[in-house]
Amino acid sequence: MSLDSYVTLGRSGLRVSPFTLGTMTFGEDHGWGSSPEESTKVLAAYLDRGGNSIDTANIYTNGHSEKIIGDFFAARRDLRDRVVIGTKFFGNLHAGDPNGGGVGRKGIVQQLENSLRRLRTDYVDLYWVHNYDPVTPIEETLRTLDDLVTAGKIRYIGLSDLPAWKVAEAATTAHLRGWAPVTALQLEYSLLERTSEGELIPAAQGLGLGVLPWSPLKNGFLSGKYSSTVPVPDGTARVGTSDYFAPPGASDYPVIDAVNEVAAELGVSAASVALSWVHNRPGVTSTLVGARRLEQLTANLDALELTLPEAQRAALDEVSTPRLNFPAEVNRAAPMLQFGGLTVDGRTSPVFPVLAGGTTRY
Repeated sequence: MSLDSYVTLGRSGLRVSPFTLGTMTFGEDHGWGSSPEESTKVLAAYLDRGGNSIDTANIYTNGHSEKIIGDFFAARRDLRDRVVIGTKFFGNLHAGDPNGGGVGRKGIVQQLENSLRRLRTDYVDLYWVHNYDPVTPIEETLRTLDDLVTAGKIRYIGLSDLPAWKVAEAATTAHLRGWAPVTALQLEYSLLERTSEGELIPAAQGLGLGVLPWSPLKNGFLSGKYSSTVPVPDGTARVGTSDYFAPPGASDYPVIDAVNEVAAELGVSAASVALSWVHNRPGVTSTLVGARRLEQLTANLDALELTLPEAQRAALDEVSTPRLNFPAEVNRAAPMLQFGGLTVDGRTSPVFPVLAGGTTRY
């Protein structure tokens, strides 16, 4: 497979590359990331390989990521309509302004206008809700987005990092109201973060939403530079007060070691193994891959050429199997309760103990 083996995003007419270029690292404003020059090289290399899907957000490097992308395409105007540019809204870039971010009408409109200015374009292909607001009515958010679709300023709508029940409410509300539909869902997904298999991915499959996993290497934990026998590199520390950016913990190392072992067996990089696993999971449409350096992008794209053998894939599945929230674990027994040993839709269920001796006597 290659970047120009395009896939259809959800129930839409939009086609994207199997790997989407994530640009959270474009810009050095937070003290890390890529310079504008290196970011431009990464972007050009992705497009040269046939890639057409680019993901950013208003809050990435304080808007600098969007500006780098905008400057790139402003100098190559013939390319703008050939690519799918997605950006996100929610993050507040204006201190002291309670309406500077979020998902209310006032906030959405001004965030989009600022993103369009930085991106130097008249429209955004995919406009993503970036996080969850439990207060603003979903009707306000969706109607505003529908108005922006009608105005030609955005083409498609996506949701990122929302609870599954809110995804279902949003998709159903848009459908029943006849508003622009929700097309796709972004979520964290990797061999070290599989809990979205409980509700989010099944919700996306049931609702016809494309799934774009982010952090498929789990902050670089699955890139090959970590193992249970190698100390955490000097300087690796939590970012701010968030445990999300802490170094790998003891529970992560069995999975990390398994990925490294499979990579050694196949003669490929650990990153390729981890990316290939995510890319080939049920429901996944396009995987977000990022790179601070050009060589990192090249290495990540190699994963498109890798198909994990069944034995190695099964081993990774087993070592990374998560315990899911209720009722996911109970629902695993549903085929046994429903079919009791029969093969239905290609899956053979266990025999329910009550039926082991035959049909009920009562």
